[in-house]
Amino acid sequence: MEGASYEERLSRYNKFVSLARSIEENEGSLEQFSRSYETFGVNRLADGGIYCKEWAPGANSVSLVGEFNGWNSSSHCYKMLPFGKWELYIPPRADGSSPIAHGSKLKVVMVCKTGQQLYRISPWARYVIREQNSSTYEWVHWDPPRRYERKYPHPPRPNSVRIYEAHVGIASPEGKIASYKNFTHNMLVRIKKLGYNCIQLMAVMEHAYYASFGYQVTSFFAASSRFGTPDELKELVDTAHSMGLFVLLDVVHSHASKNTQDGLNLFDGTDDCFFHSGARGTHLLWDSRLFNYSNWEVLRFLLSNLRWWVEEYYFDGFRFDGVTSMLYHHHGISTSFSGNYSEYFGLQVDEDSFVYLMLSNYMLHSFYPDFITVAEDVSGMPTLCRPMIEGGGGFDYRLAMAIPDKWIQILKELKDEDWNMGNIIYTLTNRRYGEKCIAYAESHDQALVGDKTLAFWLMDAEMYTNMSVLTPFTVVVDRGIQLHKMIRLITHALGGEGYLNFIGNEFGHPEWLDFPRIGNNESYHYARRQFDLLDNHLLRYQQLNAFDADMNNLEEKYGWLAAPPAYVSEKHEGNKVIAFERANLLFIFNFNPEKSFPDYRVGIDRPGKYKIVLDTDSTDYGGHGRLNHNTEFFTDAQIQNDRPNSVLFRSDDSDFSLRRGHAAELVGYGTLHCCENSFKVYIPSRTAIILANMDIHK
Repeated sequence: MEGASYEERLSRYNKFVSLARSIEENEGSLEQFSRSYETFGVNRLADGGIYCKEWAPGANSVSLVGEFNGWNSSSHCYKMLPFGKWELYIPPRADGSSPIAHGSKLKVVMVCKTGQQLYRISPWARYVIREQNSSTYEWVHWDPPRRYERKYPHPPRPNSVRIYEAHVGIASPEGKIASYKNFTHNMLVRIKKLGYNCIQLMAVMEHAYYASFGYQVTSFFAASSRFGTPDELKELVDTAHSMGLFVLLDVVHSHASKNTQDGLNLFDGTDDCFFHSGARGTHLLWDSRLFNYSNWEVLRFLLSNLRWWVEEYYFDGFRFDGVTSMLYHHHGISTSFSGNYSEYFGLQVDEDSFVYLMLSNYMLHSFYPDFITVAEDVSGMPTLCRPMIEGGGGFDYRLAMAIPDKWIQILKELKDEDWNMGNIIYTLTNRRYGEKCIAYAESHDQALVGDKTLAFWLMDAEMYTNMSVLTPFTVVVDRGIQLHKMIRLITHALGGEGYLNFIGNEFGHPEWLDFPRIGNNESYHYARRQFDLLDNHLLRYQQLNAFDADMNNLEEKYGWLAAPPAYVSEKHEGNKVIAFERANLLFIFNFNPEKSFPDYRVGIDRPGKYKIVLDTDSTDYGGHGRLNHNTEFFTDAQIQNDRPNSVLFRSDDSDFSLRRGHAAELVGYGTLHCCENSFKVYIPSRTAIILANMDIHK
């Protein structure tokens, strides 16, 4: 299979090179080809006139109608061009102003080959709105006399990527659709304080159905008007840049909505305009249309769409949604991926879409060297995050999608004493060397109704009654608070070269996410994030929030995400202890539900003096405060777990016995001291500790 792998990667690369060369030869340059939004759609020229252009190969005639011409379909007719294109020039008014006023409504009218007259929104429309009580969107000409002027450049690309995955509409405690302005003025400061350096904005590309979470796109060039105006989105991105935050856009090029009145489907009356015809052009599970990536005009449309979001809105990167569906003719439906190479190479792979992804990454990284691209691929396609010259897809990162599934499986199916340390480590480290991953314990997928967040799996109904700091811990809340921190930290430190969190999960949001729909009486109750809970310092949510911020800010200081993969020295099934080194830090996790270990030796590579720099048991994070952070620890030159040095964790009391429950573990046992090149401490149950080598980290 290795030979077949090479041959197929070579074929992909040759096809990519041939396509890129063909674009250069026939369109002048890839730069010009990918800026086709400057001519297609409706554009105002320097003389004040309007130039219009559409691709509608199935049309017999095309005209532009709107408020500017009284909706007269015979007054402004397009001229037919070769290859199914149509153009129209509308001269300026006598005073040199535009003949189409900003904010006026438009439609493209086509008479298709069957004689049917179709009223459509241009695929290149920049702004669409839905009037109150209307079921479809209207195309509105966006050409304000004063456009938002950008004040700040792109920030430098971060070495360690810490992504805050966010949805503008739910970013408020209020039961309504929140706005771009709300996000700008209220969310950006929160995100910055939490230590994230990237924001991934979901559901920005316009989608008619709010409950689709933005994944049934209708207008690819339009920023969703339900959140505000294009200028307000530009202000959001610009303000984020002023704070040094990268902003990624969730791009949906894997499929499109089946809507016809306000989508791309049947644009010119044919089912193969933009999409594959027949059954191949429909995704059975998503009930949506599938692009024909071998079509020249589809490539023009999609590549220009990527350039548009960078040039017009100044996004710093893209997370490509549904990449697994794009990579295979079977779209991942009813398919499990075991890692066997025969699953990734063969006739089941859609080479046209793979080459489109290669071309997209080549274009983006050539024109914008600091750009970041992330692939949402559950299959684990080899070389997806390798350079094009290797036959790879050219992505910077892929999402480590097996990790959240593993945590949910553990919490659903296993008792704490049955957690398998080796299996956890395998899932967190099972990635190809040289292909970077974004790790996450949970994302929007786990927050949606029908599933549960980690906090909900851990604490469920008690989150509504027992989260006050004024009342003692219940067994359920104590377990949930401690494991919530440990799961996130080990995922952050071991699972990849980047980290992602979904909005609200950092503080253990108490409810799932459910958009208004018929099934819930169009309620917004669950389509919000209750940030007001953090403002109440009598609730334990603020303790989880504080931990998330300190975890991220510590990574910013030590840079473990940008460091080589960790060396795992211990995964002890009986003790439920995991230890590993990364970025000259020592990470120790005691997942044991009952036992705290008074004498524990852990192997380590670098000798020297160590101090605790993060401790999940800190009272600031809702822990029990059993460890003293002021003590300095020294290594012994004793081999442990194949490491040349070791550190010994020892209690002050030689008669210390293991006890059940936190109440019996007196705080006094957290007092530490050093003696003869070893240090004395114990590892409390359900606690994670990070120690830094102070000889290196001055």
